[in-house]
Amino acid sequence: MPRYSMWSAVFLVMFTTPILHADDLDREPINYKKSTAKNSVEDLQLRLKQGKTKLAHTDDHGYLKAILKELDVPLSSQVLVFSKTSFQRERITPKTPRALYFNDDVYVGFCLRGDVLEFSAADTQIGTAFYSLDQDPNEPVKFIRQTDNCLTCHGSTRTGGLPGHMIRSVFPDRLGMPILSAGSHQTDHSSPLNKRWGGWYVTGKHGKQEHLGNWVAENKRDPESEDRRANQNLTDLKPRFTVANYLTPHSDIVALMVMEHQAEMQNRIVRASIVTRQALYYQETLNRELGEKPNHVWESVNRRINSACEELVQYLLMHEEVALTDRIVGSSDFSKEFAARGPFDSKKRSLRQFNLKTKLFEFPCSYQIYSRSFDGLPKEAKTVIYRKLHEVLNSAETPEGYEHLSKADRAAIREILLETKPEFAAYSRK
Repeated sequence: MPRYSMWSAVFLVMFTTPILHADDLDREPINYKKSTAKNSVEDLQLRLKQGKTKLAHTDDHGYLKAILKELDVPLSSQVLVFSKTSFQRERITPKTPRALYFNDDVYVGFCLRGDVLEFSAADTQIGTAFYSLDQDPNEPVKFIRQTDNCLTCHGSTRTGGLPGHMIRSVFPDRLGMPILSAGSHQTDHSSPLNKRWGGWYVTGKHGKQEHLGNWVAENKRDPESEDRRANQNLTDLKPRFTVANYLTPHSDIVALMVMEHQAEMQNRIVRASIVTRQALYYQETLNRELGEKPNHVWESVNRRINSACEELVQYLLMHEEVALTDRIVGSSDFSKEFAARGPFDSKKRSLRQFNLKTKLFEFPCSYQIYSRSFDGLPKEAKTVIYRKLHEVLNSAETPEGYEHLSKADRAAIREILLETKPEFAAYSRK
């Protein structure tokens, strides 16, 4: 085969494969297992190593409370999952749920009497990094990066073959085991509420809207047929398990909705980052092998980058978000604390401002645009993203695929971003 045809064939395969695989991640330019991770967990590890901070240990929660403080993860973000769908599944039951805490960049998992704390962090180099920390106070305080076990689920077809996050809704039995024959749902802001939170505790008010939370199935053959009305609109979980064993008594419905949105948003950021970096690397390689100029741009590279970035922009602008039919009211201070983080424009508007009557956020653009992982995207990806955002927000007519955005929505989002996102403002001035 001629040299040009051989490389063209290889290149074509690389850029028409929709799902990436673990082997792809362990090659250049990602080198998932060998690359130095850059995220908030690594930052804390460095502070510990340099003696700039120490972690206090308690008998009931180990290092949990100290770590949440160091990582700036609010206690109000606590959500509780009782299905056996994670690494320490033997410790998880409806009586001993697993607690998850999160902020914009990191998730912390705690199991009652568990051996380790679990972490996943949005990472600017490798997409998502996973860690464990031994809870034994007699062992060194060290975050151990997990490069294999976690990817069994968090690097599967459910995450597009990339290291990412997923929120699963299952039909749990009395022990918390998923009833596999009944199936499951991977949920985000596009999922109907009646498909969400199976195997999770949910506290808060949501009117006549129903969900799958706070419930264990008795009828394993047909769990969907069971009456779940007694599990709706709960604000007190004390009858279900010993809430005093946890840092708060809540599994706030608003926190759950934010976490669902965020998990998929981060997956889109990871995909845009990795796809762009791989595309540019293969372009550089192909140009070198074929004797092309180093700055020669292949149309297939542009298509690959544009596709991943446009998928990101769609989700960023809350594409296919399911409409709420009743007001949502959380049970904790999460809504207040989350909204207070800003940033705010001169009219005191923020992308963290909740609506919770007909939709999640008042202004349908994800606050993740301020995140560390978004800021860490390759400049080639951000150029595509800002161009598409500029087109959507400035168009005289509503662009196809963005009909859910009113003219007022687009104007408000544009104004907020111009004041609070300097990179977007700089692009808009061009």
